[in-house]
Amino acid sequence: MSELDERAVAAAGPVLQTRGLKRSFTQGETTIHVLRGVDLDVRPGEIVALLGPSGSGKSTLLQAVGLLEGGFQGSITIAGKEAALLDNVGRTEVRRNSLGFIYQFHHLLPDFNALENVVLPQMIHGATRADADRRAEHLLATLGLGQRFTHRPSQLSGGEQQRVAVARALANRPALVLADEPTGNLDEATADKVFAEFLNLVRGEGSAALIATHNERLAERMDRVVRLHDGVLE
Repeated sequence: MSELDERAVAAAGPVLQTRGLKRSFTQGETTIHVLRGVDLDVRPGEIVALLGPSGSGKSTLLQAVGLLEGGFQGSITIAGKEAALLDNVGRTEVRRNSLGFIYQFHHLLPDFNALENVVLPQMIHGATRADADRRAEHLLATLGLGQRFTHRPSQLSGGEQQRVAVARALANRPALVLADEPTGNLDEATADKVFAEFLNLVRGEGSAALIATHNERLAERMDRVVRLHDGVLE
């Protein structure tokens, strides 16, 4: 990120802000504190690596800021909307309008081809089929899948499937992309290539991203690194 870009990011309000975020689980008579008061800001266009070993709470934090689970204490604000003030409909709208999700496993719809997997979320969002097709074709072609539009997931390699998942996550132009070990299920060479394409596309689209990983080498390619240890950010 250039110095000019960094100044612009700093001047903008955060697209994601958490304050005092906590999450505990009870197992029998034991209480496990996973998040112990996480304060985090992610600004528009900023790509942030969330580092931490397995079991450190990275996935729990992403589930919280993705509004995928309840039971959290503290505040979560996404694109200016405070989660605690939203009902279920409001939370769904924030997820649909402001967030994109990428997981370690692609979770593509097996009965639909690559293009359709990227078209469907747009049509749910209200796009026409023609507009959704154009957007899907652009994203898939940018990711090197211009010849794979009509292939179903079972006909694609692991790297190609994850590229479709990236295109799907960005289809509705989210303010924030949440990615949980997005290349963790790929071999190293494929992971490097897919991750580079992912970063280029996210930056080109102008979205922010919070990317959970345990890979220090990949984290170095992002704008900023935060580390989760014992339930707090270091």
